[in-house]
Amino acid sequence: MSPGWRAALTLHEQDLQRRGAAPRTREAYAFDTTHFAAWASQAGFEPEAVDLRVLRRYAALLGERRLEATSVARKLAALRSLFRTLREHGRIAHNPVELMPTPRRARKLPRVLTAEEVTALLDRIPAATPLDLRDRAMFEVAYACGLRAEELVQLNAGSVDYEAEEVRVEGKGSKTRIVPAGEPALRALARYVERARPALSDGRGEQALFLSKSGRRLSTSDVRRRLRVWARHASVQGGVHPHALRHSFATHLLDGGADLRAIQEMLGHASVSTTQIYTRVESARLKQAYERAHPRA
Repeated sequence: MSPGWRAALTLHEQDLQRRGAAPRTREAYAFDTTHFAAWASQAGFEPEAVDLRVLRRYAALLGERRLEATSVARKLAALRSLFRTLREHGRIAHNPVELMPTPRRARKLPRVLTAEEVTALLDRIPAATPLDLRDRAMFEVAYACGLRAEELVQLNAGSVDYEAEEVRVEGKGSKTRIVPAGEPALRALARYVERARPALSDGRGEQALFLSKSGRRLSTSDVRRRLRVWARHASVQGGVHPHALRHSFATHLLDGGADLRAIQEMLGHASVSTTQIYTRVESARLKQAYERAHPRA
């Protein structure tokens, strides 16, 4: 790879860190931009020489490899970010990726559990061991507050305000939001903090709210694994993952008459257009009910 491309990639990584991009975002962008930089360098194109024609050649290469539209869109998003950085730092006059059309992605409706399925899942988690108490509290909070797995594991012992009945959440881009928590979640948390967390703590002052059996902060893979265990235990059908609890939180709020803007704030979505997918979930549910019940459907 040429020195020009190495310098461009380094500048982009520094810019992402300055903007507070999440580590996983930086890692994904680094992978995609490095792949493009290696291809462009081998083809003889320096960063300032990349134009729409070069980008189309690259897109054709991706097409030959039969990449899905979602993968191509992700790579273009990474390149758009890279060239935006170069333009802002005066390395190029304009961002050529802005002229590239983004492939249309089929938006799948999120997996949503019924209220009965959520109840079955949570109520089947016993209170026999510290890990049981931790898991019950953890998934009660995940559903009560609509948290991403990353947000769940980043909660600290001081993130919960029991008097105000709310949780302080560190979301994407280091943005903090306050989310209400219901009584079942707060009761489960209180039991866990009083009876289980001290047993899991190794005494080293770990600030994480949810601790592993070795007293460390949990990882997102730990959360996914434990949720799969309890979903099987409760005989909940289909793939159940932490985001399914988040989707269920939003859909059940919408079913109950909550305002879309309020749901947007609680989910931490930057744009209400992201939250509007839940109106599609509700619309699909109503259509199914109509087709089942109406004599002339």
